[in-house]
Amino acid sequence: MAVLIRGGHVLDAAGAGLAPADVLVEAQRIAAVGPALAAPPGAQVLDATGHVVLPGLVNAHTHAHNHLARGYADNWTLEDLNNFRPPLYGNRTAEQQYLSAAIGAIEMLKTGCTAAYDLFMAVPATSGEGIEAVVRAYADVGLRAVVAPALADIVFYRTVPDLLDLLPPDLRATVEAMESAPAAGLLRLAEEAIRRWDGAAEGRLRIAVAPTIPGQCSDEFLVGCARLARDYGVGLHTHVAESKVQAVAALRRWGKTLVGHLADLGLLGPSFVGAHAVWLTDDDIRLLADSGSAVAHNPASNLKLGSGIAPIREMLDHGVAVGLGTDGSLSSDNQDMFEAMRFGALVSKVRFGHQQERWVGAREAWEMATTGSARLLGLAGDIGAIAPGRLADLVLLRANAVFLRPLNHALNALVYAETGADVATVMVGGRIVMDGGRVLGVDEGRILAAAQEAAERLRAQNAAAWALCERLAPYVREACRAAVAQPYPVNRYAGPTGG
Repeated sequence: MAVLIRGGHVLDAAGAGLAPADVLVEAQRIAAVGPALAAPPGAQVLDATGHVVLPGLVNAHTHAHNHLARGYADNWTLEDLNNFRPPLYGNRTAEQQYLSAAIGAIEMLKTGCTAAYDLFMAVPATSGEGIEAVVRAYADVGLRAVVAPALADIVFYRTVPDLLDLLPPDLRATVEAMESAPAAGLLRLAEEAIRRWDGAAEGRLRIAVAPTIPGQCSDEFLVGCARLARDYGVGLHTHVAESKVQAVAALRRWGKTLVGHLADLGLLGPSFVGAHAVWLTDDDIRLLADSGSAVAHNPASNLKLGSGIAPIREMLDHGVAVGLGTDGSLSSDNQDMFEAMRFGALVSKVRFGHQQERWVGAREAWEMATTGSARLLGLAGDIGAIAPGRLADLVLLRANAVFLRPLNHALNALVYAETGADVATVMVGGRIVMDGGRVLGVDEGRILAAAQEAAERLRAQNAAAWALCERLAPYVREACRAAVAQPYPVNRYAGPTGG
């Protein structure tokens, strides 16, 4: 059935103001945009008077498994977070994986995000049942998503430079006894996920491959992931040079940067998305640009984990496709893409003194969160804009709201002031999935209550794992401090050194 969204306002071409326009939706896509459109016979008319009609924001990088662990991290680095993976994510049932994914998807809808690229992980190992639970959560809530099971065949503790040498004998023996699943089994799991769920929910859900962190992957596994992406025509998403520890470890292991090694293995290309990309050299940026690869920028997470400030201006200047993400709720606390845009615009401004021409402004932050992220999800030309032919992933935002009044410049207000609190109605593929602030596909209250109960139960179940990780924590930190004190070709910290 056709839907006519009548009486709303859309951003004008300059982004400075709002223009009255109706939006006609037919067969999941936008058929027409303009003032005073006629409703086709039998069309549903949605009154958008007093609302701004926006394209749904697109989250280029998040983690379904993070949401049940929200609130644990404070003054943690990325390596601290990875140390505590077992108690944070361990021993979950498929239903608990579903709850974690669902509460993140609900939050995204309620703050105006209609699509996400999700790298989902489980401890001790990802299973088909867990992947199915995440896929089902996105399908039930109504989001569009690319779900990429995040896999690795090397134990994290073996990737931190010199960590094993610091451990006392009993802890070293414990760590050396840890094993990951072999590459061949992980590749079979990833291939089965593609075969079973790619194109689910009437095409709204896609599957991609995700060797989660290159340093935690063997070359055999990385090459196998690239082969799967090529054979099935799906995306490949990984974390790239997120922390200086990872960058230093790559030089030690391969004698070159992470991006340089991935290029040698054939992973770069139009289907490749590198998340974070903080510790890139100029050569790395050129490799990404020349190969048509893309980057998912996660400014809030990079700041909270102390990873550094990504060289986004340099990437944009070289023509690298850049999308914007929230990262998981553990490392940046929420799934609010309005906040991600604000951070994305603000953090660049401290890098270039009074060189305002090099700052990332509101328009570039908006483009990263819409058309830029759409490109990363493999949906360039389909989502991220209000135009005929695009999928009708749309958001109605209350215009007479405190964050938008007075409205002196619409785009600036959306990027720097709006919080997502004014989202009233959300449509995905022409179907209303949230109305009046209420998510329609699931019982939100039941899911939130069940998520709280699950988090409390898992905290008790994983007490022994917490104790082990707390013993390991000071050694992980000592090894990381030594690693970041080593010289590296670039410095992405706000301070002069990493020591």
